[in-house]
Amino acid sequence: MTTRFEFKLPDLAEGMVEGEIVAWLVAPGDEVKDEQPMVEVMTDKATVTISSPRPGKVLELGFEAGDIAPVGATLFVLAVAGEGAAEVALAAQQAPAAAQDLPAARPSTQPAEREQTEGVLAAAGGGGAVAARAVEPVPRGGGRALATPATRRFAREVGVDIGQVAGTGPAGRVTREDVEAFAKGGAGPAAQTPRATPAPQLAAVAQAPAYSQPHSAPAYSPPRSATAEEVEERVKIRGLRRAIYETMSRSKATASHFTYVEEIDCTNLVAARERLKAAAEARGLRLNYLPFIAKAVLLALRQYPKMNASVDDAAGEMVMKRYFHLGIAAATEAGLTVPVVRHADQLTLIELGLKVGELADKARAGKLSPPESKGSTFTITSLGKTGGLFATPIINHPEVAILGIHKMEPRAVVRGGQIVARQMMNISLSFDHRVIDGHEGADFTQRIKHYLEDPELMLLEMV
Repeated sequence: MTTRFEFKLPDLAEGMVEGEIVAWLVAPGDEVKDEQPMVEVMTDKATVTISSPRPGKVLELGFEAGDIAPVGATLFVLAVAGEGAAEVALAAQQAPAAAQDLPAARPSTQPAEREQTEGVLAAAGGGGAVAARAVEPVPRGGGRALATPATRRFAREVGVDIGQVAGTGPAGRVTREDVEAFAKGGAGPAAQTPRATPAPQLAAVAQAPAYSQPHSAPAYSPPRSATAEEVEERVKIRGLRRAIYETMSRSKATASHFTYVEEIDCTNLVAARERLKAAAEARGLRLNYLPFIAKAVLLALRQYPKMNASVDDAAGEMVMKRYFHLGIAAATEAGLTVPVVRHADQLTLIELGLKVGELADKARAGKLSPPESKGSTFTITSLGKTGGLFATPIINHPEVAILGIHKMEPRAVVRGGQIVARQMMNISLSFDHRVIDGHEGADFTQRIKHYLEDPELMLLEMV
């Protein structure tokens, strides 16, 4: 005898109210085994693989890839072996086993936090208060409000129906400020202004082939016919790219960016790395320059605590962080993500390098847990050898500053009245000008320069 078992989306991260269905790993009609991966769900920038809590046959999938699923909504339905409703209830209570990546998301070193998560999972799977509320898919477009999960949560907290709020953000996105204005003004702008259309899908126009000899004049070709076909491809913005889309839009719409660029003479830094390479390799680390740069930033943050802060726009407050969670931007096939080294100031140079490497590997594999992908207090971003001369990095909202690292190369510079070759590198720092003045940003940058140009000075202040 078989019974119907509904698996509901659990709360996979603190404060989670919904998640994006990134990809289904099964289809209706498939026979699945116990703990077989079923679906990938994204919360903020962490992708979690949810597995089947027991063997059975897939009857239904509650959402399509790209949909937004609220916590407590039915993700999938299985036909499972059992006898009556009691068996179904038992299966629902075993739902915590279905979140394959939860051990990583809630490390075993924090048992109380993990027990709390498992309790939420059991409630979400078992038809309790969470499962009992009316839920429905929230697809992008289709007349629904375009907003981030945080904005939706804020709207619920202040009692505003976000579907009635006119968005003023990019592509008609509803921002926190729109919700606040609506809450203060009653009917507000939504009664007077028609809702903006949903964000258009990303269009990539087919490019013409490059000339084989770019520096010579191209051969003459006759004009194209007016009836020639113009090819376009539409690519849906989803998964990590959607998270980047929303984060960058929020940062540019909120923070008032200004960028300060400085050049660093890294000749002494190169020499220090060469001296330490063998010792680092003996401890399993292929030493590069990033741990040195991270240490210089951490020391500078202690002396300029305003840079290690975030802005609470709703409260009009600057939140000064007395801990140091360093975000290290990493490029992946899916897009840019920011693994977080928690309490980075407590790590040695070797430990810091090993941790950054570990998180970078997990980011490229799409296996970062929620604590490893959120909560940074300051971010470093680098393009390595392709870093160019300088750039204007976008602040990782709600932080107030970000450091961009650029390529290091020999350049001719003047030292002691002589032209000599030195290893030079530019750094670019962007600041939120609402709370960071120009001279403060410049002084902070000069402190980082101070440590990088004479790295042995860091030994005097490391603890």
